Amino acid sequence: MSSYYDIDSILTDAQKVPCTFELDVPGLGYVDGNAGGDVKKGSQLSLPLWLCTLLAVQRLPNPIVNLDIPASLAPRVLNALKADPRTVDLRAQAPHFYELAARVLDLFEEDEIVDVLNETFKKRAAEIADHAHNTQGALGEGVDFLRGLDEMERQLFRSAHDSSKAMRVWMGETKNKL
Repeated sequence: MSSYYDIDSILTDAQKVPCTFELDVPGLGYVDGNAGGDVKKGSQLSLPLWLCTLLAVQRLPNPIVNLDIPASLAPRVLNALKADPRTVDLRAQAPHFYELAARVLDLFEEDEIVDVLNETFKKRAAEIADHAHNTQGALGEGVDFLRGLDEMERQLFRSAHDSSKAMRVWMGETKNKL
């Protein structure tokens, strides 16, 4: 669980996700741009993740909304990730792709999506490490790949790059002492 003050968590919670209202809600039309109106049963809206989650877990006789799988986790994207995860621009899907997926999958039991995302992260992490340790690759053909990293992957790249740089400095100092 992340900190209350974690900016990445705040930005993840602010991402809009689709949901379907399961009952009429009077006076809530402003979330759909209909000030003073009602939200009708069956209305599909994109609301911030934090609000959809709250409304989806709220139990009256029935849930207020059903949270739908976001487009960033749609079958089209999952098929592309299965084919070659290194070619998918995750940042275009969602800037905080993995955090959004983790939050949404807390509410769904989708083992296939979890497996696809695990494999995706493993394959992309290896590629990220390669680019972080090989600066020529990061400057050449790897630029498009690096642009498509989500925030978690960017942090991984920074950490791997900084550790590689520190290792080279340490090796240089050790050589000079010998």
